[in-house]
Amino acid sequence: MTGASSGIGAAVARALADAGHPVALGARRVARCEQLAAQIRADGGEAVALPLDVADGASAEAFVKAATEALGPLEVLVSNAGNNGPGSALDTDPAAFAATLQVNVLGAHRLVRLVVPDMVARRRGDVVFVTSDTARQARPGTSAYVTSKWGLEGYARALQLELEGTGVRASIVQPGQTRTEMGLDWDPGLTTRILEDWIRFGFARHGNFLRPDAVAGAVLAAVSAPRGTHLTMIEVQPEAPIAAATPPATHMVEDRDAPPATEKGGSP
Repeated sequence: MTGASSGIGAAVARALADAGHPVALGARRVARCEQLAAQIRADGGEAVALPLDVADGASAEAFVKAATEALGPLEVLVSNAGNNGPGSALDTDPAAFAATLQVNVLGAHRLVRLVVPDMVARRRGDVVFVTSDTARQARPGTSAYVTSKWGLEGYARALQLELEGTGVRASIVQPGQTRTEMGLDWDPGLTTRILEDWIRFGFARHGNFLRPDAVAGAVLAAVSAPRGTHLTMIEVQPEAPIAAATPPATHMVEDRDAPPATEKGGSP
C-alpha cells in the first residue's frame, strides 16, 4: 500500500495485517514504515517496509517488484499516498499545482498500471482509492488538492467500469476531515484562515475529526466484502459531538384541516 508511513496509511496497514493480509508498506519515509512493519511482525502479522515515491516511475516499479518477491502475487492495492499544500487557485504556482497532481492522480495510475494487469490475469483482486470529501464539496484554500481528488474519483469511476467482469473490484473510500499529520507543516495563521473559511461556507459543521482507524475500517470492509459484492463507494464522516438532551415536546399542535374524529367512524 502507498502512503503507509503515518495517518490513514499506517492505520490501514495495521487493519489489513490484523485481518490476516500480508502487507507491503510503501512511503518515502521508509524508516517509519519499518517501525510499523516491526510492530506488525511482533504481533504475529507479515509485513515488509519498502521505499516508495509514487511520483517516480522507477521507484514505483522497484516497490512492486520487491513487494511481489517478498509476499507473492499482490491481491490488494490501497492507493493512499497524498500531497496537500495550502493555496488558492490564484496563489498556487503551476509547478506546485502539478506536483500535487503528480502524486495524487498520476501516482495512483502508476501503481494501477503495475499491479492491476496481473490481478486481471488471475481474475481476482481489489483496488481501493482513498479520496476525500473535497471531491464532493470543493473547499477553498487547497485548490490543487481539491482538483486532484476530483480527478482521482473520476479515474476510479472509469476504472470500475473498465474492470467489470474481470473479477477485480475498484472501490472508493471517501473520508471527511481526519486527524492526521497532513497540514501540520502549514503556517498556523494560514491554517486558521482556511479553517475559518470552511466554517463560513458550512463545510465544517462541528469540530470532530475522524480517527485514522475509522477510515481503515472502511478500507477493510471494501476488500472483505464477499465475492459477488462490490462496495463501489464508502463515505466516512466524523460523528458530531453528542448534543445535550432536549426535553420532548409536551404540547399538541392542532391540525385545523383535520376532520373531526366522529367523521372517521371513531369515538369523539
